[in-house]
Amino acid sequence: MIKTFGQAPPPPTFFEKLKAGLSKSTGALGENITGIFTRKKLDAGTIAELEDALIRADMGAAQAASLSAAVGAGRYDREISDSEIKAILCAEIGKVLTPVQQPLDIDEAKKPFIILVAGVNGTGKTTTIGKIAKRLSDQGLKIVLAAGDTFRAAAIEQLQIWGQRTGAEVVARGAGADAAGLAFDAIEHARTVGADVVLIDTAGRLQNKTGLMAELEKIVRVIKKLDASAPHASLLVLDATTGQNAISQVEAFKAIVPLTGLVMTKLDGTAKGGILVALAAKFGLPIHFIGVGEAAEDLQPFVAADFARALTGAS
Repeated sequence: MIKTFGQAPPPPTFFEKLKAGLSKSTGALGENITGIFTRKKLDAGTIAELEDALIRADMGAAQAASLSAAVGAGRYDREISDSEIKAILCAEIGKVLTPVQQPLDIDEAKKPFIILVAGVNGTGKTTTIGKIAKRLSDQGLKIVLAAGDTFRAAAIEQLQIWGQRTGAEVVARGAGADAAGLAFDAIEHARTVGADVVLIDTAGRLQNKTGLMAELEKIVRVIKKLDASAPHASLLVLDATTGQNAISQVEAFKAIVPLTGLVMTKLDGTAKGGILVALAAKFGLPIHFIGVGEAAEDLQPFVAADFARALTGAS
């Protein structure tokens, strides 16, 4: 007897992965909304409860108050379903997020286009650099990777693996080498080989470690000696699981590096996805990419409407 098998199901889309990844955030928020608005009229009490639920979803006090006020506007003393609330919240969150939905644009007039990538320990910074390198090399750009996280031999090795995967050249030195000097060498090499983009990794550092932050400032100074307009993009990689702590990270790094954009990783499996809304409202920095998994394709350009839908569970 010959057995026939159906075709394998198509792989999940990024939105499906995002929705699954944000399920903890969505579930917690959705349960609160359902509990608040089941057979209740919209009044000052329910609005206050909604505000508390949004704060618990890591949207921050100011943004929670603003969103709750928007939900209540013109709707007092009306019975309203949880699905209506989710739709309204989705629309309001979309308004906050849409201005920061901006792609990472490579200016071809600036060659090489220099991208500095920073972040605290454990955000997935080096992996993110590799994934961005793959995306750019797939677009036909010639990439040079600078293994500037000289504190960790593992980070240097990790970047070299990504170099092999993406066809990017990697400029590296031994562990403990001067990171600013390495960045200088990488840019010089990129010019020599006609590379389009240099992605510079940096050591993971806590925002309260003044010595390491001073080193980051030195890297920027050295880069500017080669090109006064560089770095052309300065990205901060944030780990979604840190929640409100991401705000202090942005503030600290902004004081050292002229940040031009954010990348949010590890949105899969966290209940703190609402932090992205708080960051957008407070800083207005472009959010270039979000990550929901380990594979290269699990880092994708940020789409505000998709994120708002996935976070609120709106249909």
